[in-house]
This record gives sequence, C-alpha cells and structure tokens, in this order.
Amino acid sequence: MKEYRLKHKGYAVRYHEFPGAEPPLVMIHGLGCASSFEYPGVVTQPPLAARRTILIDMLGAGYSDKPIDFGYSVEDHAAYLNEMLTALNLNDIILFGHSLGGAVAIVLAVLLQDRLRQLILTESNLDPSPAGATSRKIASYSKEDFLAKGYAHLLSRAQKRNPLWAATFAGWLPEAAWHISRSAVRGGTPSWRDVLYNLQKPKSFFIGELSLPEASDPELSNHGVRVELIPSAGHAMALENPAVLAERIASVIADAFR
Repeated sequence: MKEYRLKHKGYAVRYHEFPGAEPPLVMIHGLGCASSFEYPGVVTQPPLAARRTILIDMLGAGYSDKPIDFGYSVEDHAAYLNEMLTALNLNDIILFGHSLGGAVAIVLAVLLQDRLRQLILTESNLDPSPAGATSRKIASYSKEDFLAKGYAHLLSRAQKRNPLWAATFAGWLPEAAWHISRSAVRGGTPSWRDVLYNLQKPKSFFIGELSLPEASDPELSNHGVRVELIPSAGHAMALENPAVLAERIASVIADAFR
C-alpha cells in the first residue's frame, strides 16, 4: 500500500501499485466499494499480471483518508485524482472506472487530456441515477437523516443481502456516500454520456450478463463505444467473474495499442 498526499490539505489517497509493463492501468471503484478489495483478484489474473496497475481507494473509502470537510462530488474526486496521477508522472494511462466510479473516470479522462490512452468502463453511470439505484436511495435522505439512520439501515440490509459489498460499504465515511450520491442524482453538466461520446480515445463499456436486459444500451455502439458482455456476472463483475473480466480488459488494451 502506498499513499499520495494532496497538496492543498494533505489528505492521503492510498493505493496499491503492482509493478509491470507500461502503460499503466489505473482502476477506480464505485459507490460503497474499494479498489483495494475488488481488484487484486482481477489484476493478478494471467492476462493482466505482467502489467503495471494502480488500484486507488477514493477519499472517504477503503484505506484512504476520510475528511469531513471534503466535497465528495464526482467532479471533486476527478480533480484530486488528476493532481495525483500528474504527480506520479503517469502517461499513456489506461483508465478503468466501475459504476459511479465510471462517472469519475469520465470526468477525469477529460482532465488528463493527452496523458490518457484509453477508457474502460464497467456499468458506469452515464445519466442521472434512475429510480431504484442505490445512489438515488441514499440521496433521497436529507444529510442529517442519512447520518442518523439511513446509513445504518442500508448497511444492515446489505449485510444480509450482499455481504461482500457491505464489507466495503462499512468502511465508507457516511458523508462521502451521501455527497457522491447527491452528485449522481444531479448528473454531469454536460452529461457524462455526452462527454463519453465526444471523447476521442478508445473507449469500452462492459456489461454483466446477469444485469441484462436492464443494462443494455444500444446507443453506446452507435457512438463508437466498444461493448463487451461479461458472462456469469452482474454489476459486481470484478468479484463474480474476475478471470473473464481480466481477459476482456487485456483484450481491449491489446486492440487499442495495435
């Protein structure tokens, strides 16, 4: 585990770095998750084991600092990650983002400009959170009510229904979950979908087979986004089928560098 301390207030963003061949693969997790938990089992699979990879726990989650006075919007996360990746002198970045972390990755992709080589998304937020989404449920609370009872209620339900996700959500700062969920409900301006469509870089979008038909999105292919289906997996594909996810990541990377 390594850390990068942000210039303004010194908050520590902690990350795993696996040595290997360039260019680097940088992975960003979703709401309630942690890269340190989800992705070691992916990047150590044979198709990715020889590549340099950086697994980032965002502020408010995992092993990173959890400051109360941070904004935690999608744009806030993208801004400090841009600072961090610049300070680490990373170039030709292959950027991976899952779920709400995908929205962070889309915004970050624009900030990286020529330092970005490729964008890979897994069931990323592209539009404001729909009804039924966890982020919309969280954002439906006032901040006070979420801190007083909503977080504990959601965590208790998750521990019974989705214990692996609950294990990482238990490590989140509740304020961080509420603020980024409110950001998810607002959506981006311009929309994350439009930003993705206008991004002039190789871009892929992975969908879990078990997420269909709800996760199907025919417009993606029409806008130059490569769509891949991960079999025997749903939204949590990094935990449900890490071997195939690693193989598909390696495949789209190889195609982009031909």
